[in-house]
Amino acid sequence: MTRSALPLGLMACAFLAGCKTDGGGESTPPPTAPPAISSAGATTDLCASGGGQVKDAVSGAFFPRTAAGFCIDPAAVEKTYGEGGKFTMDEVCTTAFDGECEVYKRFGLKRVVALRYVDGSGAPASVEINLSTFADAAGALGMYTKRVVADGDPAKATVKPLDAGGYGAIGKSNAYVWKGAHLIELTFNTEDPKATKDTIAKANEKVTSVIAKEIGAKLPGEVALPSATALPRANMIPLGLQFFPKDAFGVTNVGPTAIGFYQEGDKRYRFVAIDGDKAEIAKGAAHKLQSKPGVAAVKDLGEEAFALVVDGANKSKADYIFARKGNLLLGIGDEEFAADPAKLSKDEKLAKLKAALAAAGGAPARPKK
Repeated sequence: MTRSALPLGLMACAFLAGCKTDGGGESTPPPTAPPAISSAGATTDLCASGGGQVKDAVSGAFFPRTAAGFCIDPAAVEKTYGEGGKFTMDEVCTTAFDGECEVYKRFGLKRVVALRYVDGSGAPASVEINLSTFADAAGALGMYTKRVVADGDPAKATVKPLDAGGYGAIGKSNAYVWKGAHLIELTFNTEDPKATKDTIAKANEKVTSVIAKEIGAKLPGEVALPSATALPRANMIPLGLQFFPKDAFGVTNVGPTAIGFYQEGDKRYRFVAIDGDKAEIAKGAAHKLQSKPGVAAVKDLGEEAFALVVDGANKSKADYIFARKGNLLLGIGDEEFAADPAKLSKDEKLAKLKAALAAAGGAPARPKK
């Protein structure tokens, strides 16, 4: 996976309904809970006083007052939802996330802080921020990959990696950052009637990326999770990562599962990794997956190995081979977005899986961007 955002995608909506994307293109702008409307008009130097301040005791230190010529809106107050917030979690659903709240909750959403940055020059531009905190880092990473990849093909995504936090991605008018138990969603807005898609994209790249990086640097928590880093690095598609905190392939409580998207020449395939701190976790995951119908044992591969057919998107089927080595359960399977000639043969899958198992040991390095 890329340090920025393993590209983001696993069979997402196939296993978790409710996400909204355009199928691998520009991600749907994140749901935004607008802060109080600023009373500062289009005057100059809105940030002359140093910008506003986030008074929330939990998250205030995460937000720089100024960045890239923008500052926290000095005439607005952040909105806080959930644990220790002014508003309840139910109000997140009715005023903030507009139809996607239940998806966030399934990943363990606990808290949301919404605020905005304004252009210090007085231009009618702003960056809306949602900082969502989840019960754990696995839930936050799962929601990040759902926002970035969801059920789309990362090979066709218009978003690109952003070196921020643990993983990051940036589109034409928005950006996403994961780190620890946190997900940051940023949206660039302008009321300039002369603005074009191109000028908005350039402004988003210039301003939103800087704000995202600065917040990401201040957030506490992990910048990588074991299952994600256990995926092979070579040939991974930028932003080609999907992450499931516990349920994958239609099986409950399998454990933290990472799915990587790969392309090698004209061939497409996916790797799956479940990496626990104890061998019992990988053994348990293997046992649960083998409870699916049609499983066949595979000889002379790892400590145990098996083949199974997975239900994919749009009623498609994907052939996988899994093998366990100690605390790592690694699998390789068909790319659902690829036509049959672009898929690997069984022998090709076995060869790649054997090589990946042989290379596994300790904590694999994270893939480069």
